[in-house]
Amino acid sequence: MVRLFNVYYPTRTIVLLLCEALIVSGCFLLATALLLGPDTYLVLNYEYGGLKILGLTILTLLFSYYFDLYEPQRISARWEIYFRLLLVLGFLSFLLSAIIYLFPGADIAHYVLLLGLIFLTAALVVWRSAYEWIIGREIFRERVYVLGAGERAQTIVELLRTRKDAGMHVVGWDGVLTDKNQRKEAFNAALVGFSGPKPQVDRVIVALEDRRGEFPVNELLKLRFNGVVIEEAGNLLERLTGKLYLDGLHPSSFIYGEGFRVKPSQQIARRLVSTLTAAIGLLLFLPFFPIVVLMVRLSSPGPIFFKQTRVGLGGRNFSVYKFRTMRTDAEAAGAKWATKDDPRVTRVGMFMRKTRLDEVPQLWNVLRGDMGFVGPRPERPEFVPWLCEQIPYFNLRHMIRPGLTGWAQVRYGYGSTLEQAREKLEFDLYYIKHMTLGLDLLIMFETVKTILRRQGAQ
Repeated sequence: MVRLFNVYYPTRTIVLLLCEALIVSGCFLLATALLLGPDTYLVLNYEYGGLKILGLTILTLLFSYYFDLYEPQRISARWEIYFRLLLVLGFLSFLLSAIIYLFPGADIAHYVLLLGLIFLTAALVVWRSAYEWIIGREIFRERVYVLGAGERAQTIVELLRTRKDAGMHVVGWDGVLTDKNQRKEAFNAALVGFSGPKPQVDRVIVALEDRRGEFPVNELLKLRFNGVVIEEAGNLLERLTGKLYLDGLHPSSFIYGEGFRVKPSQQIARRLVSTLTAAIGLLLFLPFFPIVVLMVRLSSPGPIFFKQTRVGLGGRNFSVYKFRTMRTDAEAAGAKWATKDDPRVTRVGMFMRKTRLDEVPQLWNVLRGDMGFVGPRPERPEFVPWLCEQIPYFNLRHMIRPGLTGWAQVRYGYGSTLEQAREKLEFDLYYIKHMTLGLDLLIMFETVKTILRRQGAQ
């Protein structure tokens, strides 16, 4: 896997993206060469044709990213890939038509874009079919044995079977065995069978829930010295899912592991970026402020702004500001999480929540220093003691400033139950462990996609 901005991406996904960048640029270059002939060099170098093709390539890749074509785990069926691919090309065609109509000088040459889009449609459909066939071949997949016989091992097996982009094929695991002696015999027999000058596996994932008396040290050492990669299950789950699973997470993981270092210089840089981004955001929003105020005023009687206490850095309380999206009597019976299609939310409020307009006043909290632009979402003090009691390591969220957006928001969404709060914490812990300015910028970029697709809000 390739690590970019402290996020792990399957090597296949990176190869897919780079190949499609070459295909897009190649199709438009081919169309230019066929239609312009000897004038191609002049158009590309002296009429900014090369830069226009580069812009077309970036735009196509952005549309593909928007439609999750580089995140196959979010696509349920193979036919959906081709459907989304056609949507990308359709949106690209409409956008290019609008741009050329408004700015004729943006065209490369007469009919070049049309011919290029025809070539691109055929090329991408053929390429995606070829790519699906290639990644399905066993020769291009890593053979994996899952060492374990419990729920953790079963999680690994199911994940690898659904994540074809990981490039791993499970060649064996011993199922769910309850008897300790039976598990030990099964592990030893499997590992001995894999040993030899040319091992039959490329990687062993250690997913033992209780290693006392079951850990086959000698067999694993022999495989390791024969070139087999031995990896702990938690590391693989972290790379593939972008979260730290609480099951199997121990204090030693924080004490001896990498990450979880809050450096002053890093925090200063993040604070400067957050302040600058919040200031720009407020300035850009000023023209729309009267419209939003009018919408809130007409939606239901009550104040325009909503103030609520949240828990921030170091467990200290602060007041967060939002545009009001609920009725004024929404919490007459006490504090509770919002739910899907919450009846307390007004019709205008639902639109504002989906588009995140209600969160805009929190940019003032970012300027004040109560929050950062990126970080774990601040929780309400009414829920924090209970969550700390029910979920291990929940207090670690308070070691940094909460954020307007965060890793859990772009990768998971809104949580309204204890189980969902637990899973959101797993994403927050990943962010705290790998926190960098580059990761913050990546989250800001993905937040735009989340807002445009109106995901994760309730």
